[in-house]
Amino acid sequence: MKQSQLFTKTTKTIPGNIKAVSHKLLYQAGFIRESVAGRYYFLPLGIRVRDKVIEIIEQEMNKAGAIKMITPVLHPLELWKETKRTDSVGFELMKVKDRSGKEFVLGGTAEEMIVDLVRKFGVSYKDLPFNIYQFSQKFRDELRARGGLLRVREFLMKDAYSFHKDEKDFKKEYQNMWKTYTKIFNCLGLKTVVVESDNGYIGGEYCHEFIVESDVGESPFLISQDGKYAAHEDVAKFRKEKKNLNEKEKKLKEVEAKRGKTMQDGVNLHKLPLWQQIKDVMFVDDKNRFILAIIRGDFNVNEVKLKNLVQVNDLRHATDEEIRKLGTEPGFISPVGINKRVIVVADNSLRTIKNTYGGANKKNRDLLNINIGRDYKPNFERDIAMAQHGLISEQGSKLKEGRGIEVGNIFQLGEHYSKRMNATFTAQDGKKKFYYMGCYGIGIDRTIAAVVEKYNDNKGITWPKQVAPFQTHLIQIENKPKIIKTAGKIYQDLEKQGIEVLYDDREDKSAGEKFADADLIGIPIRIVISKKTLERNSVEIKHRDKKEVKLVKTKNLLQFLN
Repeated sequence: MKQSQLFTKTTKTIPGNIKAVSHKLLYQAGFIRESVAGRYYFLPLGIRVRDKVIEIIEQEMNKAGAIKMITPVLHPLELWKETKRTDSVGFELMKVKDRSGKEFVLGGTAEEMIVDLVRKFGVSYKDLPFNIYQFSQKFRDELRARGGLLRVREFLMKDAYSFHKDEKDFKKEYQNMWKTYTKIFNCLGLKTVVVESDNGYIGGEYCHEFIVESDVGESPFLISQDGKYAAHEDVAKFRKEKKNLNEKEKKLKEVEAKRGKTMQDGVNLHKLPLWQQIKDVMFVDDKNRFILAIIRGDFNVNEVKLKNLVQVNDLRHATDEEIRKLGTEPGFISPVGINKRVIVVADNSLRTIKNTYGGANKKNRDLLNINIGRDYKPNFERDIAMAQHGLISEQGSKLKEGRGIEVGNIFQLGEHYSKRMNATFTAQDGKKKFYYMGCYGIGIDRTIAAVVEKYNDNKGITWPKQVAPFQTHLIQIENKPKIIKTAGKIYQDLEKQGIEVLYDDREDKSAGEKFADADLIGIPIRIVISKKTLERNSVEIKHRDKKEVKLVKTKNLLQFLN
């Protein structure tokens, strides 16, 4: 392609709201432009990169035995109602009506569509397992689009769905996709950390995210120093040290407590350690139920774990007025004698301590020597604690914080969708049985952003050769006839040999401008033809990610590149 004919140009100026490096460089180099918030045009350079990423993913998915197809963009709303996901997907569904008044949603994820397709066929156990995948536009009305391609409202995703006769068969495919994803990201030049994560609105019991470590990412995770355990902040577990379990349980006692509402106020008043205090957090769920989460004072409540335990989609903190209407007092809440309307959820860390202290459901009154099981019995008792840097993993290694860009995920769905949508196959005994399912996603646009976040310097992008828009960037310096003729012949020779080349034939740009644009665009190999190189019957070669420049005889150029 001749650069004089390339649609779009590089630019030095960027809008003030652009912060992420990938957003800045993709904008400046002319790979993308925003339409409206969270929706992007992929320009000619950008679409070449995207196509190459797709090709790598498609090759590896095909090798893994998956079969490509495509679903419609508009999903009948009635399918989402079958799975009760119309208001529980973590993002606003974008709804439309056709001329007959039939309601649709723009596809944000395709579980319902795929299951509806499969149940239309008379599948038997002989047809299983199979894995079908697609590359399709997704639409999510995210509250806050940010970071260019990192968080958008419309994007391209590779999503795959596997169908199995049972869990044992599914686990084979789960490992198959795990290995396939690792290969895909390695091919793209991305090192990923695979972390346990929350299934959230997708459903199922477990899943894993593939994360590229980056400060600009929105996926916080914990990883053990020995590297044997990694989990998203939402689900990470840790070892809860036993404290004073050798103490005898003391008599429950109510005392005056003229103090503030904070945990530290309780520590200062009673001269007892923070870990011995009960932390009480009152929530209201999306069913208008009151949920009291209680935990050891030196830990924090993990709202994702809490939501999963009580099976709700949303939680908010109760107001002071709501708390008082329950007959208790903000800052002095206690599970002991709490209003029976309140669902009490206890973290299992409360089994590591005895003779705890905390509020008495009255202003300026506290209870001492509170013991779980004796003085109160929670409705639920499980792990609802937030893991933190420095704590010890359940395997015994210290946890450290990480942050990154989620580029892919694999989910166990089990029978979550097949049961809700009555999707069955004929088993070997002739009976109908629900499918056991998995799903597997890669965000194409976010993956491109992750590549740029990793491969760049102070001059621009440094594309890995496998996804670069072109393999070579041919630049002619000066517009002398002999230079133009030689450059034109090299351009033709490269194209004949199937070597992708962007030919900077622009006659109105200086050498400095051309070099700056080449560095910004980031094509792996730069070939320069000038008066100086012609005198030596050579061309100047420079790799984008290296400093040295070498002269190669023009007659040897193709051999050198190959």
